[in-house]
Amino acid sequence: MLSTGAIAGIVIASLVVGAILIFFIVVLAVKMSRKRSGNKVADIEKRLDGAVACVTGGNAGIGRETALELSRRGAHVVLLCRSVSKAEEAAKTIEVETGNTVDVEKLDLASLESVRECAEALRAKLDKVDLLVNNAGIMMCPELKTTEGFEMQFGTNHLGHFLLTELLLPLMERSVYTGFKPRIVILSSSLHKSGKIRWDDINFKRGYDKLEAYNQSKLANVLHAKHLAKRLQGSGITVYSLHPGKK
Repeated sequence: MLSTGAIAGIVIASLVVGAILIFFIVVLAVKMSRKRSGNKVADIEKRLDGAVACVTGGNAGIGRETALELSRRGAHVVLLCRSVSKAEEAAKTIEVETGNTVDVEKLDLASLESVRECAEALRAKLDKVDLLVNNAGIMMCPELKTTEGFEMQFGTNHLGHFLLTELLLPLMERSVYTGFKPRIVILSSSLHKSGKIRWDDINFKRGYDKLEAYNQSKLANVLHAKHLAKRLQGSGITVYSLHPGKK
């Protein structure tokens, strides 16, 4: 029969071994996570001083959090939003928290005229754009049309962002020559997997389904990103499309 001292020794040894195993498991998990992401800690914490970042829908939700983090890292952030008053309110709170300038431009993605006006204003005010985050969007709305008559989700989520990106490419090309690695980020959704492009009825005139329309718009986002990435290969501009995930 083991003595009290022997039992105590076994318990202590077990705890030490357990702690060592947990330590190595955590270290391994961190290494695997970094390997999967392809990023080093230095990349994740990278400063963006001197960078100009445009974020659509940056006054609320994911867009606001993105704008806030970019501003924290030193970027000059420009919120591109339909509601100027809401965007200005968000800009002020971000400025207070980060101490960096946040500007606002009006952008209604459901109007291609508004997209052109926004791009023209940005070209007049900015020397370059280093980051473009196409974040804004709508989801499963009732049957509505954009100003030009396109189905609302396809027009807002895809066509508006498509035109904006094309019009801002010259500013992003300038970024390449300033030492930055300009990026275009297009938010999509995992629901793109269920989407298909209705080439013969892209505006759902033969029967509207709000989920199918949303899925189509998100698939269009992914196709846009893939084509643009291929087209810009070797230019110094990289393109990404992503599912924003869940809390």
